[in-house]
Amino acid sequence: MTSAATPPQPAPLWQPDSERIAAARITRFQAWAAERYGAPAEGGYPALHRWSVAELDTFWQAVATWFDIRFSSPYTAVLADRTMPGAQWFPGATLNYAEHALRAAEDPARADDPALIHVDETHEPAETSWSELRRQVGALAAELRALGVRPGDRVSGYLPNVPQAVTAFLASAAVGAVWTSCAPDFGARSVLDRFQQVEPVVLFTVDGYRYGGKEHDRTDVVAELRHELPTLRAVVHIPLLGTPAPEGALEWSALTSGDAAPVFEQVPFDHPLWVLYSSGTTGLPKAIVQSQGGILLEHFKQLGLHCDLGPEDRFFWYTSTGWMMWNFLVSGLLTGTTVVLYDGSPGYPGTDAQWGIAERTGATLFGTSAAYVMACRKAEVHPGRDFDLSRVKGVATTGSPLPPDGFRWLHDEVREDLWIASVSGGTDVCSCFAGAVPTLPVHIGELQAPCLGTDLQAWDAQGRPVIGEVGELVVTNPMPSMPIRFWNDPDGSRYRDSYFDMFPGVWRHGDWITITDHGSVIIHGRSDSTLNRQGVRMGSADIYEVVERLPEIRESLVIGLEEPDGGYWMPLFVHLAQGAVLDEALRTKIKQAIREQLSPRHVPDEIIEAPGVPHTLTGKRIEVPVKRLLQGTALDKAVNPGSVDNLDLLRFYEDIARKRG
Repeated sequence: MTSAATPPQPAPLWQPDSERIAAARITRFQAWAAERYGAPAEGGYPALHRWSVAELDTFWQAVATWFDIRFSSPYTAVLADRTMPGAQWFPGATLNYAEHALRAAEDPARADDPALIHVDETHEPAETSWSELRRQVGALAAELRALGVRPGDRVSGYLPNVPQAVTAFLASAAVGAVWTSCAPDFGARSVLDRFQQVEPVVLFTVDGYRYGGKEHDRTDVVAELRHELPTLRAVVHIPLLGTPAPEGALEWSALTSGDAAPVFEQVPFDHPLWVLYSSGTTGLPKAIVQSQGGILLEHFKQLGLHCDLGPEDRFFWYTSTGWMMWNFLVSGLLTGTTVVLYDGSPGYPGTDAQWGIAERTGATLFGTSAAYVMACRKAEVHPGRDFDLSRVKGVATTGSPLPPDGFRWLHDEVREDLWIASVSGGTDVCSCFAGAVPTLPVHIGELQAPCLGTDLQAWDAQGRPVIGEVGELVVTNPMPSMPIRFWNDPDGSRYRDSYFDMFPGVWRHGDWITITDHGSVIIHGRSDSTLNRQGVRMGSADIYEVVERLPEIRESLVIGLEEPDGGYWMPLFVHLAQGAVLDEALRTKIKQAIREQLSPRHVPDEIIEAPGVPHTLTGKRIEVPVKRLLQGTALDKAVNPGSVDNLDLLRFYEDIARKRG
């Protein structure tokens, strides 16, 4: 009797050579951890990952030692309680995040190197040295203390991605205050939905910002914020557009002119570092609290091992201060890396703008959104031909799954020897569950592997792990950067309901994933907007990948609706490219593409032209609120207006529901 042959593993798009594997920091870490902590010396990344989840305490102790975490008082255990939620990490330990972020400034050989490179829409880079950043943080931290800011107080920023935002955040962390920020393109209601929950005592703000070649005045919004945030003791004015400080506001320049050496408040490991916010599409945004120590450990691991960043690197990720990727980007300072801050439109003056910034700043790791990569592909941008990207060793993408065509385009149009790291995580952990591994091959359409210390699994509805099948993304052991709590959630019920309702004690993230038989991960989109045709569950991302490959389609939105009579209606809304017409020929073309590239089950019941696709303020497609509208829920009950980029678009979907009703 002969056994069935194992199907051949698909050929990778890219594979690191032996020299690159040997030079990777994760390789050196594994060899060191094998000698010091009993990690496997052989077997490469898969063996290291298995050890990191099987010996969780030892792994995180190794990370803390490898990155020389400065504990000002010792810990009594690495993980005193593994229960989720509520895991207790490094009890007894005290430390300070900002102290680690500014450590490179202590090295005389690096003091004058750039810590930050700031680029605006003029694309002229401006540098801030390590010593200058440390001086500004010291001066501002002293002024915050003089204003009465104490550990645990909240400090807020209504700021674009500029060096002042980094300084304000680090000064807050140095004092032990809790940072929280929104981008200045957020309207007053959106900001207040977030900041009113946490009651800040200081607000850092600009008078306006530049985007798409235009100046946007925000003085009226700032005045409203000041009026509606009664807990504010001070407002700090940053004159980005050159206007004088409003009455009663403090000048940024006055607060950062001193020469006081930074004093770093030593706080418990689980002391709050910042508050991040969920998109809040169906109610008030969740105010997610993460700890100084948890973020410090998780980001050292993620940036220093997975992203392979060190002092010689320049780290650029297109983001705004309203998205967790800004916090992740700033943590590049932990590894002594120069951080590139871009403030402006991703496509100004042309779609290829971000590639120009990567060239001008000498970026070695360039992070962007999957949507930007696909926009470049549609616009027939040629980065490798038109820009000197010889220093870029890797391109990372997040925000949504990178479609297979995006992988191919990066490989063909940037460089064949390019590490492509599609990563996936969430605001909830301010990190990645799966993604970049510099020593593993890259397969088209796949994330390279689950991250170290993360027991990532795909579970079926009965809570059984599945390989090669679509399942719920779950994490079965605690991660240090998981929220310590939500703000204003005294009994923890909102936190438990968000992640632990389906599988008690196990984090369920709300994504559909497949873990392949060769250990990579495929993301299929949100499970809370699941499409279920004839008992077969599928992710919306699979449909978007096929439909948006067509040149006539700018963007699309697919919704699956269970109907009262037991039926199922699955409309596909398409936002057409300029000049395209949704006639019978295009409808047939769309259906044929889905039928041939996915399956007949995926073909929508109806294809409807839409004036646009609504997004959250951080640019993610809104599916669940649209589904609620189509089910007949009133607009004011289906969505939080302050969370949407264009509320008028939702009225179109409300009209569709009314006509069907």
